[in-house]
Amino acid sequence: MRVAILQLPSIGMGNNKLENYARVAHQKGVKLILMGEYLLNPFFKELVQTPVSMIREQSAHQIEALKSLAQKYDLTFVSPIVTVKKNECTKMIAKINPRSVTYYPQQFLINYPHWNEEKFFNNPIEAVKPPMIFGCERFKFAVMGGFETHFDPMWDAVSNKVVDVVLVPSASTFESHNRWRELLKMRAFTHNCYIIRANRVGEYFDEKHAWKFYGDSMVVSPDGEIEADLGNTEELLIIDLDRKSLTESRKGWGFKEALRKRK
Repeated sequence: MRVAILQLPSIGMGNNKLENYARVAHQKGVKLILMGEYLLNPFFKELVQTPVSMIREQSAHQIEALKSLAQKYDLTFVSPIVTVKKNECTKMIAKINPRSVTYYPQQFLINYPHWNEEKFFNNPIEAVKPPMIFGCERFKFAVMGGFETHFDPMWDAVSNKVVDVVLVPSASTFESHNRWRELLKMRAFTHNCYIIRANRVGEYFDEKHAWKFYGDSMVVSPDGEIEADLGNTEELLIIDLDRKSLTESRKGWGFKEALRKRK
């Protein structure tokens, strides 16, 4: 199966750029495109200063644009987006294919003083549930937000449901490059699955911080090795997923078999 990472800054209301990339991906045989955080909407620090009515309008426009592209080019898009209901914003990850739109409300949100999504968004704080899991072209995918990858319970379903590929949209900044690489390599290796991470690019400046989103979108193999990555500019990365690599990794390391014996 062929998958693509679309590494972009925020794209605004225009969809010409998305149309061009969707056309190229379709021509290359891509079936699924993963996008980073805060591409369909402005970055969080800008978002909190945006009228809710404008957020609602923008998100509705972006979903309709992706639905149209999914139908036109027979693609599945996975992308974070902010939804608005009763004037309250919820941070979601949307899966859009030619037939339907499915939303996953992110369960863990950043809650630091300089970046407090948990305070702004209406996402419920409750017992941890499995991430979004779906099938596409004989592969089983899970989707979790970048911040969610830090929490062990999010990975239980990846093991229990024998997930093949974990999709991780992110908006990483502040020189966290190496930490993210090591985290995702470890998670891919211990769960013997692919991890595909789409990070955004671009900059945002406030009076205290320079938020430089460095890209480094990547695919990590089931053996925990980075197979391909991007730089710090707008790019499209096309990936071929290999079921043989999954089978060999799981059989060779035997982690799941060791757990099965103890159940």
